[in-house]
Amino acid sequence: MTEATFPQCRISAERLLNPETTERLLNKLIEVPGIRRMLLNGQRLPAIIPYGPAKGLANPHPMRKTIKVGDQDVELQVHVGNVLLELENRESIPALKAACESVFTDFTFRIQEGRYMKTEPSLVDYCKYGPDADKEMLGLADPSSKSKPVILQGIK
Repeated sequence: MTEATFPQCRISAERLLNPETTERLLNKLIEVPGIRRMLLNGQRLPAIIPYGPAKGLANPHPMRKTIKVGDQDVELQVHVGNVLLELENRESIPALKAACESVFTDFTFRIQEGRYMKTEPSLVDYCKYGPDADKEMLGLADPSSKSKPVILQGIK
């Protein structure tokens, strides 16, 4: 893999986020200019229980909800712990911090710079998207997921 040419950040909260907090955070983040890619990272919340004595039954988890981000409904499939972002440039980081400070008033958070997303196609990306994969979708594939990623349009 090559070095990322775009800065990447990870927003880590003190605890896992409720759907309401996730919705507020995402609505603030889509207003920030300069975000190229975003990935919600956390514990998977399957719609149907995959194993155990209740295998095949519906999973009535209270954190699996549909939230409204911008003008789009998004079904949360994970209990969000981290938000990974790829930015156009480092000038967006103060706006990210301001957006997070307005949402995280009851507990602390951190914004860390580093490399958190893939920048070159892997075998999973090749299997999921083929040889002509869109560079914007790299690292966003879950090999066991049958659904496609949700694409939100923010401000450019």
